[in-house]
Amino acid sequence: MASRLIPSLNRVLVEKIVPPSKTSVGILLPEKTNKLNSGRVIAVGPGAHDRDGKLIPVTVKEGDTVLLPEYGGTEVKLGDKEFHLYPEDDILGTLHD
Repeated sequence: MASRLIPSLNRVLVEKIVPPSKTSVGILLPEKTNKLNSGRVIAVGPGAHDRDGKLIPVTVKEGDTVLLPEYGGTEVKLGDKEFHLYPEDDILGTLHD
């Protein structure tokens, strides 16, 4: 359902990655653990134009795992899933394994 939303300009649609609340053997994990505020890029806009009218494309791509600021973004609910829209400038970086 998220593929129906194409962000405008330099916005990025992200699905936040929620860390598991318990391990595979059933041990409950505390809510406050050291976790990264990260998400998976679902869709990206075409980019924004500079003052000369030249298109500056978005540098992240669908499927990237990105580091997000603690606050910000616009919450978007599509069906029963929750996503967030961020301007590309708000994305802190791309995470690689």
